[in-house]
Amino acid sequence: MEINYSDELVVKGKKSIFLAGPTPRGENITSWREEAVKILENLSFDGLVYVPEYSTWKPKEDYVDQAMWERNALLESTIIVFWVPREIPNMSGFTTNVEFGYWLHSGKVLYGRPDGAPKIKYLDWLYKEDYKKDIHTYLESLLKEAVNLANNSYHECNKSILPLEKRIIIEES
Repeated sequence: MEINYSDELVVKGKKSIFLAGPTPRGENITSWREEAVKILENLSFDGLVYVPEYSTWKPKEDYVDQAMWERNALLESTIIVFWVPREIPNMSGFTTNVEFGYWLHSGKVLYGRPDGAPKIKYLDWLYKEDYKKDIHTYLESLLKEAVNLANNSYHECNKSILPLEKRIIIEES
């Protein structure tokens, strides 16, 4: 597994999973993405993982550079995993809300959040309404589905993602 952090150039043309969701806003808060990376390693994911945080796990310094990196990586990703362990005020995820709505109809979104996460009712409703799928409440089950879908959505022979019209709403295999 290869990890592409936001303080690196965006790697292109590979089977990939983007880890979307709230980013900690302080250095004393551990990112949920660290656990996600460990889970993906344990699942033997053999693709690329886009982590929209610095490789040092410190908070971002340049907003525009960060936003452009994320946009490019989201475009390149095979699957976009939205995990929303929202905690106010340390991981509010306000940008996550916008990104979720923006990317929902890309055909490559999976969504989950832990039980008890605050202020997620609309995200839940929208995902169920548009995808007709249950919401994952465990990060590991969400990532298992992401690995399966990434493996089935990416064609190594031509290094491309299935055309959007073939994956309006991704289905679990």
